[in-house]
Amino acid sequence: MIIRSYHHPYGINTVITNCSNNYCPKQHNEKLIAPVIRKALAGDTIPIYGDGKNIRDWLYVLDHCVCIDLVYHQGKSGEVYNIGGKNERNNNHIAHKIYEVLDEVNPKQKGSYKDQITYVEDRAGCYRRYTIVATKIEKKFGWKADKSFKSGIIKTFSWYLNKYLELNIYL
Repeated sequence: MIIRSYHHPYGINTVITNCSNNYCPKQHNEKLIAPVIRKALAGDTIPIYGDGKNIRDWLYVLDHCVCIDLVYHQGKSGEVYNIGGKNERNNNHIAHKIYEVLDEVNPKQKGSYKDQITYVEDRAGCYRRYTIVATKIEKKFGWKADKSFKSGIIKTFSWYLNKYLELNIYL
C-alpha cells in the first residue's frame, strides 16, 4: 500500500510482486526444508505443524529472481504481479520426500527417518493453504517457473545434505 500511495499521486514508476514460498540452497535454517534434514540427521524428532496437510505453493528462488527482473524491465508501472511456482505440496509430502532420499543415501541402522516425525499443535492463525494465482504474469509475459519441484528440491536437498554431513552441524 505504501508503494501504491507513491505511484498514484506522484507518478513514481513502480511495480509490485507477490510470490509463493521460495526454497533453495542456503535458505534460512528455520524454514521447513533445512530443519527437517538437520533434525533427521541428528536423530531428533521432527515437529510438523497440525496434521501436516497445510498446502504451500513452492517456487525455486532463482525462478523468482528471473521473474522479478522480467517485471522490473517489462512490467507496466503501477501494476501488481503474482509469481507462483505451480508446485503445491503439503508439509507431509515435503518431509516424506526428504526422508525417502535420506533413507536411500544415508540409511539409519534401525527404522526410517520418517519415524522421527511428530505432529504438534498448529501455529495460531496459520492458514490451511497458501497459494498464488499467477495467470496474469503467465499470459502477459509467457512466464512460468523453469525449475520443476523435483529438480529444485534435489538441488536444495543436496546442498543441505553436504553441509550437515560434512560439517556435522545439526543444531
